[in-house]
Formats: sequence, C-alpha cells, structure tokens
Amino acid sequence: MTMKAMAKAAVATDSSAKRALIFSLFLVASAIIASGAFFSVYSIAQNISIHILNVDVPGFVMGLLVTYLGIRYFLLVRKLKANIYDPAAHFSWSNFKRKKTVKSR
Repeated sequence: MTMKAMAKAAVATDSSAKRALIFSLFLVASAIIASGAFFSVYSIAQNISIHILNVDVPGFVMGLLVTYLGIRYFLLVRKLKANIYDPAAHFSWSNFKRKKTVKSR
C-alpha cells in the first residue's frame, strides 16, 4: 500500500473524529450566540454602556454584534460540514499551497 493510498484510507475512515470536531464547532458557535444574547439582555437590564473611542456605546449593541458574529460563524460551520461530507471532496496537498501574488507598484 502506498503512502498516498494510506492517507486516503485514513482520511476516509476517520468519520467519527470529523463528527466530533464539527459538533464541537457547532457548540462553540452556539455558545457565542448565547453569550451575545445574554449580554444584550443583561446590558438592557443593568443599563450598561461601553466607552469606545470617546463615545459611550450601549452594551446591548455590543451584545447584538457578538450575536450576529455567532450566527455568521454557525452558518459558516454548516457550510464547512456540507463541504466535508460532499462525496466529490477529496484530500489533496495542493489545497494548502499558497498562491503567489504579484505586487503592483
């Protein structure tokens, strides 16, 4: 068995590890959403404002921002899950090569 075939077999048979990692990413995204929502409610109840660049920003705005970013991350994890479980997807080292960019003057 060649190294390439062994790598493909190892990647293809490790679905339980994939499921565990994707589940943990979903948990992290859910925790971010929950913490942002909690901070929004807490900020409204306690009248919290955060001083940013000489401006007082209401705390619930920051909580809404964290909630938005958590929802965005959750959707990205769903997209990642779909890409990982796509039958046409395969492992290739060429996916990790850097693309050379030409600097313009």
